[in-house]
Amino acid sequence: MSGQKSAREFTAQMSVRAGRWRLYVALLNTTEQWPEHRFGRSVPTFTDRTNALSALGFEPVPGAEWTWIEDSETPDNPASPVVLIAAIQVRSWSEVSA
Repeated sequence: MSGQKSAREFTAQMSVRAGRWRLYVALLNTTEQWPEHRFGRSVPTFTDRTNALSALGFEPVPGAEWTWIEDSETPDNPASPVVLIAAIQVRSWSEVSA
């Protein structure tokens, strides 16, 4: 085994609330504040999302793709407005270069 440190992977998610998109990296099992980027009212492009991740110090894991799921604002209510959540596996740049 080589001395190369493998980067921890995290899940970055993007959701919309009140017409504004936000992207955040879920740092589970830690007390650290989750890195977050807020976008305007238009749906962020692939490039917008990649640039935001980069600004937060993360990059997509090689081969990872954005996945989209549909949820509801009010659980168990079929008339509830739809909430779209995007997710991708990412890794920290600081850990990749360590």
